[in-house]
Amino acid sequence: MPPELDVDAMLQRFRDRAHAVRQRGVPPIEGAERKRFVDQARTDFMDYAMIGDAVATLEGGILTLTLDLRPESGRQAEA
Repeated sequence: MPPELDVDAMLQRFRDRAHAVRQRGVPPIEGAERKRFVDQARTDFMDYAMIGDAVATLEGGILTLTLDLRPESGRQAEA
């Protein structure tokens, strides 16, 4: 494992990427290309946001990202 790995900084970079995707505009394209661009931006945001929201643990050189994908009501019932 590289000693310079900063898991918190890595997660922050994913949060920053999610924010950047959400804030960027749509270039002047039309039709099917526009739809593909918007669909890709939606997927990129979801991927970056999920990783950015993960809880990271690093044990024995193994990085584990935990994502709770249950609805809020499911999380509260178990908490």
